[in-house]
Amino acid sequence: MGEKTYLKWYNKVGYGSGDIAGNVVYAFLSSFVMIYLTNTIGLSTGVVGTLIAVSKLFDGFTDIFFGTMIDKTHSRLGKARPWMLYGYIGCAVTLVAIFAVPVRLGSTAQYAWFFIAYTLLNGVFYTANNIAYSALTSLVTKNSKERVQMGSYRFIFAFATSLLIQSVTVGFVAKLGGGAAAWRLVAVVYALIGLVVNTISAFSIKELSEEELSDGEETKTEEEKYGLLQGFKLLISNKYYLMICGVYILQQLYGAMINAGIYYMTYVLKNENLYGVFSWAVNIPLIVALVFTPALVGRWKGMYKLNLRGYMIAVAGRLLVVVAGYIGSVPLMLVFTAIAALGQGPWQGDMNAVIASCSEYTFLTKGRRVDGTMYSCTSLGVKLGGGLGTALAGWLLEFSGFDGKLAVQPDSCINMLYFMYLWLPFILDLVIMLVLAGLRVEKANERLREAQGLEQAGEGQTKD
Repeated sequence: MGEKTYLKWYNKVGYGSGDIAGNVVYAFLSSFVMIYLTNTIGLSTGVVGTLIAVSKLFDGFTDIFFGTMIDKTHSRLGKARPWMLYGYIGCAVTLVAIFAVPVRLGSTAQYAWFFIAYTLLNGVFYTANNIAYSALTSLVTKNSKERVQMGSYRFIFAFATSLLIQSVTVGFVAKLGGGAAAWRLVAVVYALIGLVVNTISAFSIKELSEEELSDGEETKTEEEKYGLLQGFKLLISNKYYLMICGVYILQQLYGAMINAGIYYMTYVLKNENLYGVFSWAVNIPLIVALVFTPALVGRWKGMYKLNLRGYMIAVAGRLLVVVAGYIGSVPLMLVFTAIAALGQGPWQGDMNAVIASCSEYTFLTKGRRVDGTMYSCTSLGVKLGGGLGTALAGWLLEFSGFDGKLAVQPDSCINMLYFMYLWLPFILDLVIMLVLAGLRVEKANERLREAQGLEQAGEGQTKD
C-alpha cells in the first residue's frame, strides 16, 4: 500500500504561489537595493555593505526565536499560518520604506533610515513569514512525495517571479521616469501584489491536527516547553541541519554574486539590459528542472543522488562560464549559465523535503518534533547568505575603487567584477557539491527506523 495522500493539486499550486509573495520582496531587494542606494541615492557601497553585515548580527537570533514560537503556537489557523499571514504585512510596509529613502535627508539620516527598515524587514517580518511558510511543508502533509511536489511548485513560482522581477524592473523604473520616486512606486506595486498573493496562499491549504501529525507516536510530554537554548541545542546536535544550513547560506552567497551581475553587465559588457537576458538563462532551466524533480526523486529512490549529480553538472557549467567570460562570448556565457542552473534545480525542488527528513532525524534521535525550529535554516540561510553576500559585494566594490558617479570604472573595479561574477559563483558551487556529498539524511533515518523496529520487536518477544 502506498503512502496516504493529503493534498489536491490546487492545494499544492496554492501553497507554491506563496513564493510569488516571498520573491517580490526577496528578488527585488537582493537584485536592486545596492544599485538603488549607490546610483540613485548616492550612498557608499562600503558603508551600505557594513550596515547590512551589522544587521545580520541581529537576524541570527530571530530565526530560532520565531521557529520556537511557531512550534509553541496553537490557534484556529494552526501553528504556522498565523505567522505567515501577519508577518507579510510588515514585509510589505518595510519593503516600501527601504526604497523610499528621503533624498533631502543628510547622508547620516539616510543610512539610519535604510538600516532600520532593512533590519525590521529581514530580522522580524520576513523571518516570521518565511519560516512559517517553509514549515507548512511538514504541517500539511506527511506524504514524502507530496512534500517534494510542494517544494517543486514553490520554487517554480519563486524562479518565475525572480525572472519577471529581474527582467522588467529596470525598464519599469525607467518608464516611470527614473529616480527615487520611480523606485518608491515600483516598491509599492510589488508590495501590494505580494500582500494579496500571500493571503491567497495561506488560505489555500490547511494544517493537520497535532494528533494526526503525531499519529500515535510516543513523544516527550514536555515537547512544547523547550526554550530558545534547548531549541538551539537540538539544532546544532543534528549534523544534517548544520549541513543544510551551510548549503543554504552558500546558495544565497552565490545568488548575491549573480545579482551583482547588474554591475558586470553595466560596466564590463556595457549593456545593463543583458541582466534581464541572463536572468532568463538562470531561471528558465531552474523551472524546467523543478518540473521533473518529483519524477526523478521517485526513479532514483530518494533525493541524495539527484542532488549530488545535479551539482556536479552545476560546477562544470560554472567553470565553463568562467572560460566563456574571459573569451568574451556572451552567447556561450548564456549557454553555460543555463547548464549550471539546470544542475542546481533538483536541490531547489526537494530542499524542503530534505529539511523535513532532517526534522524527522531529530525526532528519531531526540524524541522531539521541532518542525518550525528546524525550518529556521531557510530564513537563516536567506538572511545570512543573502545579506552577507550583498554586504560582501559592497565591500569588494568599495575596495576596488567603484564610483557610482563614473560612467567608466577603473581597471581595478573591472578586474573585481570578473572575480565576483565569474570566479566566486564557481567556487561556491564547488563547495556546495562537496557538502551535498555527505548529506545522507534519508539513509540515516532508514537505519534508525530499522534499529528501533528491531528493538521494539525484541521487547515484544521478551514480554511474551
